[in-house]
Amino acid sequence: MKRLALLALLLPVVFAAPATAKPKTHEPPNFLSVCGYSHRAPDDPIVFPGRPGASHSHDFMGNNSTNAFSLYPSMRAATTACRVADDAAGYWVPTLYDNGVATAPLRLHAYYRTAGKPGPDIRAFPAGLKVVAGDAHATGPQDLSIVRWDCGADGGVRPQATPPTCPSGARLHLHIAFPDCWNGKDTDSPDHKSHMAYSRRGRCDTAHPVPVPRLVQSIAYPSAGGPGITLASGAATTAHADFFNAWDQPRLEQLVHDCLNANKHCGAIH
Repeated sequence: MKRLALLALLLPVVFAAPATAKPKTHEPPNFLSVCGYSHRAPDDPIVFPGRPGASHSHDFMGNNSTNAFSLYPSMRAATTACRVADDAAGYWVPTLYDNGVATAPLRLHAYYRTAGKPGPDIRAFPAGLKVVAGDAHATGPQDLSIVRWDCGADGGVRPQATPPTCPSGARLHLHIAFPDCWNGKDTDSPDHKSHMAYSRRGRCDTAHPVPVPRLVQSIAYPSAGGPGITLASGAATTAHADFFNAWDQPRLEQLVHDCLNANKHCGAIH
């Protein structure tokens, strides 16, 4: 009886011991704009301005008005498919085909990050900035630091240069990283790229001395991926994306100040 009584006293101590708390995962400084799919058209106001139908098919997210004739004032006056009305930027990618069937994106996550550049020097994109990331004419795999495919954060598939076949329940994702250094004067250039550059080890080069956010467009599709994926621009290796800055400029500048230059993980904005 004495042994049973002693055991009864000890059991609550053994089983009531608190579990070891899991360490918190460090989140990098960023803010996120979540945008819906808007429309599809064979237009590109950056590469083929004023020429409707001159481009391969694009799927537009964010700004609801984007077309071949889009200008900064018209973009600012339009509505947006982004959750936050202040984000009227135009985001677009070539239309994706799943075994020949045009497949609209489910959503866009537009991440704005520091890419290792120190605050408080990061500046907001200038109003009306236009830039293209990725290579629409690529004949082989692109750099995974710029263009990558995977199956989402919980898909369990490493980033790849071509679309993987996703496990059951996972969705195909395309990620395009934009350059994060600006020449400080031009909002576009003849090739729609050379006014911008990618930082190296958190630093910008002398020709592009102004640090700006590293925009990453992450697009989810209602597809399991695989070898049947092609793009309106050609093979899946021709993945690229466009960005036309039509944010409410004071709000964008405030977010850069409060999140990126403050070294703060702000996450999805409201």
